[in-house]
Amino acid sequence: MKTDKLTDDKLLSLEEKINYHFSNPDLLFNALTHSSYANEMKLDKSKNNERLEFLGDAVLELVTSEYVYQEYATLNEGELTKLRASIVCEQNLSFCARQLQLGQYLLLGKGEDITGGRERDSILSDVLEALIGAIYLDGGFTNAKEFIRSFILADLNHKELFFDSKTILQEIVQNDSSKQKLRYKLISEEGPDHNKTFTVAVCIGNDELGVGSGKTKKAAEQEAAYQALKKMKKK
Repeated sequence: MKTDKLTDDKLLSLEEKINYHFSNPDLLFNALTHSSYANEMKLDKSKNNERLEFLGDAVLELVTSEYVYQEYATLNEGELTKLRASIVCEQNLSFCARQLQLGQYLLLGKGEDITGGRERDSILSDVLEALIGAIYLDGGFTNAKEFIRSFILADLNHKELFFDSKTILQEIVQNDSSKQKLRYKLISEEGPDHNKTFTVAVCIGNDELGVGSGKTKKAAEQEAAYQALKKMKKK
């Protein structure tokens, strides 16, 4: 089943981007179909991407577990569990989904689309997991593993990505001899109630460390902390 929103050419462009071509394109279409679109189009519940997301989540956890076990030989079980959780968290997966521009390929209901669903972390992380599930069903574990290693685990040590930026920044500040307090300041709040964008600055005293924007205050604070950490890393 194809629509004017997701043509064969558009599916092909995504396949080129992820370096995997589906034997069964319906699986790819399924992976990109959000429940809001399926409901709006009165499709069977099995046609949205939730079941594929369930499967992809399990495959991702296994591949990530193997990766951290092999790559971090000195970490104990608790440390490996924490590292795996940070890699498969919503923030990281949505970051990876944005790198692939998955939002532009999503099939969303009109209401979800209008309210910014294409940029919502939860929706983007879910569609990435659904895509993993689709690749697994279409091409087996090896192809799914290759996708995960290429687009989620690749160059993990060197990515400018902090999985819990607020916690890391707080720990750095607490260990600073000056003992100054970290605070987050709301700079602006724009857009209609159903699709707001918040801009937040993270500061120590009067010094601004970083600025971030997001669809929630929490997301904006996380981005601000991330930007602050990037500046610190450069110094």
